[in-house]
Amino acid sequence: MAQEAAPRPAAHTGSISQRMMLIAAAWITFLLLVGGVALDRTLTTLITRNFDEQLGYMLTAMIGSAEIGPDGEVFFNRPLGDQRFLEPNSGLYWQIRGKGHEDFPSRSLWDRSLQVRADHFDREAHVYDSDQFDGEPLRVMERSIILPGSKTQWWFTVAASREVLDEQISRIRSILLYSFLILGLGLFVMAGLQTWYGLNPLRRVRRAIKKMRTTGTNRITDPLPDEVQPLVEELNALLAHTEKQAEEARTHAGNLAHALKTPLTVVMNAATAKAPDLADTVIREATVMRRQVDHHLARARAVGRRAAGMSRALVWESAEAVLRAVTRLYENTRFDLDGDRAAAVTLERQDLDEILGNLIENAAKYGGGSVFVTVDVAARSGSATDMVEIWVEDDGMGIPEAERIRIFDRGARLDTGKPGTGLGLAIVRDVVEIYGGSVELDESEDLGGLLVKLRLPRAGEG
Repeated sequence: MAQEAAPRPAAHTGSISQRMMLIAAAWITFLLLVGGVALDRTLTTLITRNFDEQLGYMLTAMIGSAEIGPDGEVFFNRPLGDQRFLEPNSGLYWQIRGKGHEDFPSRSLWDRSLQVRADHFDREAHVYDSDQFDGEPLRVMERSIILPGSKTQWWFTVAASREVLDEQISRIRSILLYSFLILGLGLFVMAGLQTWYGLNPLRRVRRAIKKMRTTGTNRITDPLPDEVQPLVEELNALLAHTEKQAEEARTHAGNLAHALKTPLTVVMNAATAKAPDLADTVIREATVMRRQVDHHLARARAVGRRAAGMSRALVWESAEAVLRAVTRLYENTRFDLDGDRAAAVTLERQDLDEILGNLIENAAKYGGGSVFVTVDVAARSGSATDMVEIWVEDDGMGIPEAERIRIFDRGARLDTGKPGTGLGLAIVRDVVEIYGGSVELDESEDLGGLLVKLRLPRAGEG
């Protein structure tokens, strides 16, 4: 005997935890990068602006202290306050240049001079970076001025080494980098904890299902968050539905076995005793067994179709199809169909045809020549709008009120003079109840005969 293949593991689409962590990592990284770049530019701009403002203060002080001497040369009427202007190569320099005049530099320039773009007139101070000194990048601010008592265009220039500015920017960037690394690490840890804690209810559901499998419990009763509780409720409802189906299957099997036991016993006894009417006995009991088998097969088919999924059938189309078939059998009977043409029910079309076929054929068989079929979705006689009511009326003798319940029993027949098995209404009742509907008998006010009120679950718009 060939060894059975091991069952394949269920297909999956990956880990929810990994998805959540990847999304969190991508989003955190994006935000930190954008936030880091924006903050770096903002702080760098502020530090550079503050540095330039200091240069602007020095340039303004130079312009405010400058005068023209008797010889036409520029000089300061008071010394500038920063001592670095007096220290050679201190990193802070100034210079005044005019056409036809010697440059007037700060002592800190020593034997160097600042390169000034003296080919234009700058009414406003402007600043730029310069690499004119080897190994000492400069931040330069200059402005063109015509001093009182002079027609010469003077270029006032102040420059400072970028070393201090670059050092401040590097320090700020280093602080930002470490701060954002710590912040990112903290956010990743928080996202991991949030993922673990947020998905913990699903792990609890898994443990509860495992407990159900190992201990025999049939429900999940642990309190769970609002987002998971509907899933648990649906799972419990599915378990209840499965239990109900299993119980129905056991009941049907028991009923069928019990129904077949008596006829089989009669046949066995007759065969053992070699009864002279053995053939008649076998035919009679076989007919009984066939009715029972047909009845239970109809129930089993209805249960199977209901379990397969939500079905949908149009009542009007089914009723028209049944009426066309029954009209050929009862040519002298008048059939009328009225009501809502768009009404739909949650039944398989085959089951709906069988239900309506039984009811309409019975109405034609036991009626006086007229059969009315009415389809109604609106509330009628206090019924809810989530049900579809189908009325089947005839003009026959009707059924006494005391017999209206017994007539649904298997094999029950009030008129034995007409052919039939007596299973029609029993099958109708069982199939209708399987689908969540109901059927009841009443007296027709219009025709005076039997009124069958059939209520079936209404289907949504297709």
